[in-house]
Amino acid sequence: MTSGLKNTVLKPTIPTLENGDRLTRIEFENRYTKSNIKKAELIDGIVYMASPLRITKHGNPHARIMTWLGIYWSETPGIELGDNSTVRLDGDNEPQPNALLRIENGGKSIISEDGYVEGAPELIVEIAASTVSIDVHEKKKIYRRNQVQEYLVWRVEDGEIDWYSLQKGEYVQLQPNSEGIICSEVFPGLWLDKTALLTGNLIKVIEVVQLGLATAEHQNFVEKLSKEGVGSR
Repeated sequence: MTSGLKNTVLKPTIPTLENGDRLTRIEFENRYTKSNIKKAELIDGIVYMASPLRITKHGNPHARIMTWLGIYWSETPGIELGDNSTVRLDGDNEPQPNALLRIENGGKSIISEDGYVEGAPELIVEIAASTVSIDVHEKKKIYRRNQVQEYLVWRVEDGEIDWYSLQKGEYVQLQPNSEGIICSEVFPGLWLDKTALLTGNLIKVIEVVQLGLATAEHQNFVEKLSKEGVGSR
């Protein structure tokens, strides 16, 4: 005689994602995508979760950075700007940087079939307030190891911006020229008046990046990107 009860198969429960978990990138992504967590990152196999973000120490600086990068992006076809986009760097690292710039064709990163950045974007930006220790140590190491060509860190509490360029496998800090402007070595014409950005003088920030966009170096870069785009079709 049968009991009439059907055999049931219990599906394995996916553990919740916890701060400090030690996971592979695959495990991390599986838990992350099935959670309600807004921001978590995997740095050298360790899970880090974001604290609530203040407008004074994160929201406003982030908006200034996106304004600056957005103007450059708008005048530079062939590159892509990302805002808080997850990056699949390697088997132990999946950060979610505050901003990134990548070369679409011929760069070091690609867009996966499911819409993620895979590989190293050419420029990564982090707004470092509560996360400053991670941003200037652990993240800096993994970005260098994965050959992110430029890394900009805004240390909000210190009122300082550090812009690094990868040279012979090491990060070297870019220095302002005689006019106080820092110039990207990867993105010609991406010029930054650091003082203006720090003080919130966006009119000056915009004026300086527009000067960079007007240079022959930037025009040559756009033409190069155009050729790369044609060659990839």
